[in-house]
Amino acid sequence: MATTNDLKNGMTLKLDGGALWSVLEFQHVKPGKGGAFVRTKLKNVTSGKVVDKTFNAGVKVEVANVDRREMQYLYHDGDSFVFMDTDTYDQLNVPAEVVGGNSDYLLESAMVTVAVHDGNPLYIELPAAVELEISQTDPGVQGDRSTGGTKPATLETGAVIQVPLFITTGERVKVDTRTGDYLGRVN
Repeated sequence: MATTNDLKNGMTLKLDGGALWSVLEFQHVKPGKGGAFVRTKLKNVTSGKVVDKTFNAGVKVEVANVDRREMQYLYHDGDSFVFMDTDTYDQLNVPAEVVGGNSDYLLESAMVTVAVHDGNPLYIELPAAVELEISQTDPGVQGDRSTGGTKPATLETGAVIQVPLFITTGERVKVDTRTGDYLGRVN
């Protein structure tokens, strides 16, 4: 247990009957009249919903113990993804719902951060950018290079992103994992 005076960014709280909320922002407010309070912006760990919540100063809140570990992605097994802790070699099955759209940028042996609470995987965090190979894209049309247009390209993971017209099949590109944007070629 902690009080609202102990809140910090990134802390995970257990509120409203066990729901896990991550503190995005907090602000202690001491008005001229009345008691002090803490204004927070909280993000639901499982759904991603962001809400504003106000607590009276000094109120006890339950802090959830979330274990964030660097793990290596091994393989996709049916409706789950298997990750391995590189220190203990323990394997963890993460359901496909938890991995979500991150699977579009997940290659075998990639290192990711896995957050676990009471043995249940909550979410995975990929690096901000990953390097992937273009497995298929149509050739750019001759004379259409100056417009700065884009074309769809299929990555080795199966995801489809928009790339500039000069990119060809077999090239390695850098992709932003948060937005799916093309960031550049990799030499």
